[in-house]
Amino acid sequence: MPDVPGVPGVTGQALPDRRPGSQSASPSPQPEDRASDSQGAAPDQPGAATPSFTSTTAASVPSVPSEASAVKPEIQKDSDSDFCELNLLDDVEIEDQLVFKKEGEDGPEVRGGAVDALIVHATQAGKIEFMYQEAFLTTYRMFIPPKVLLEKLLYRFHKFQPFHNSSDQRKKLAHNAFSLLIRVVDELGLNELDGEITERLMMLVHELICDGTLQLARPLRRKLLEKCQKKAGAEAAAAGAGGAGGAGGSSSMSGSSIPQSVGPAGDSQDSLLSFKSLDIAEQMTLLDAQIFQKIEIPEVLLWPSEQSEELSPHLTMFTEHFNKMSYWCRTRILTQDDPRDREKYHIKFIKIMRHLKELHNFNSYLAILSAVDSAPVRRLEWPEKNLEILHKLGQLIDSRSSFKAYRQALAETDPPCIPYLGLILQDLTFVDYGNPDKLPDGNINFAKHWQQFNILDSMRRFRTSNYRMARNERILAMFSDFEDYMQEEPLWQLSQKIKPRGAGAGSAGSGVNTGGGGHKKQNSVS
Repeated sequence: MPDVPGVPGVTGQALPDRRPGSQSASPSPQPEDRASDSQGAAPDQPGAATPSFTSTTAASVPSVPSEASAVKPEIQKDSDSDFCELNLLDDVEIEDQLVFKKEGEDGPEVRGGAVDALIVHATQAGKIEFMYQEAFLTTYRMFIPPKVLLEKLLYRFHKFQPFHNSSDQRKKLAHNAFSLLIRVVDELGLNELDGEITERLMMLVHELICDGTLQLARPLRRKLLEKCQKKAGAEAAAAGAGGAGGAGGSSSMSGSSIPQSVGPAGDSQDSLLSFKSLDIAEQMTLLDAQIFQKIEIPEVLLWPSEQSEELSPHLTMFTEHFNKMSYWCRTRILTQDDPRDREKYHIKFIKIMRHLKELHNFNSYLAILSAVDSAPVRRLEWPEKNLEILHKLGQLIDSRSSFKAYRQALAETDPPCIPYLGLILQDLTFVDYGNPDKLPDGNINFAKHWQQFNILDSMRRFRTSNYRMARNERILAMFSDFEDYMQEEPLWQLSQKIKPRGAGAGSAGSGVNTGGGGHKKQNSVS
């Protein structure tokens, strides 16, 4: 599919170019000569008794042990090891292994550290350093896989177990490690919850029940069940959608987050002009929100370095939806033979944009703006009044001053809201290219991940909020998933047929610097 020209920064909803040669960052070597709080070895070291993930095939919704049915398993305990001094996960205090910002420096307090030091610090984060823990949970995948992080948290939890007859300090350390583990499980992507992780967590629930620590077993069991049921539901929905057009088809856009529909299905006589602009904007917003709420933070975070449609399926779907909508709008305008009809469609889309802005749907807003301000449409003759309105609407995404107007509007917007992901991806790409993964001493550059965390703030704020509007089946049928559109070259041919080259100066366009321009084709997800 061709990309959307004439849109800020990354030109439409196009995803940034694949960066060649990118590799996953590996954990830093562990510092030596560390004092251990208690005996035991680090994961992957000789003598360690770390709970490990074993390959298995998980059922759709695994049977999680109940409190009544648990039989105490044989649990291998940590043994003495000559390697324990190397393990930062055994340490009570870890601050001397972290790199803090210097006086007068901007940015986060923690600038970097070894992987295990960052993990331990995340388990200790209290109210004062709450944001550090949030940044860690959002970005840890950039330097350690979820499965390995869970292994390390399990190791630290078991290191300071059992709770019975333990000091208050050891209980607190074990509890903190377990609390972070719960957060990691809760925020796992559905594609990350594989059979190995599921079975190991089920074993942990079983172990906790047998040990009598029900206050820990219950929340983990509940989170695990919720995740497994959600994954099973998503797989069933995907299987159903596959029989009706696949992930990109309209069937894949049906879900429980959309309120019950109203009105009969449309007929072939319905057109954009048959409906109120507000009603059209609402239905566009519902479709956008349905996909947007499925996008998981890791999909967006990993895109600049991985560029994997497999790892970012919902982000890819959202991008395709944006592009299809934009080209559908261009097609509606340029396929009208009567100049008066073209003008009606042109002003109709401008009115829809006004309502989209009021609905805080910046995604569809920019999709339509990229259509009415695209070169094949812009070069035609339009009433001066239309162009003045379009100019005012376009000022929101003026690329000068790094899209200051849009960023300010987004910061002041309350949920529900659908942000423009193209700018988020652009910002993440700049951070990824412009900052090293590691500090000169070889430690993880956490300041880089702090920047990524701040960029993703709008997604975190908005992705869980729902729009309370009913589906309108007539309008949705008229949309037909925006599949009825023409490619870039046929649109140019139509534009030149309407107004041959050299036939006049044409309209001046919106006069807004959007960061795109012309009709140069760009890369896009197809």
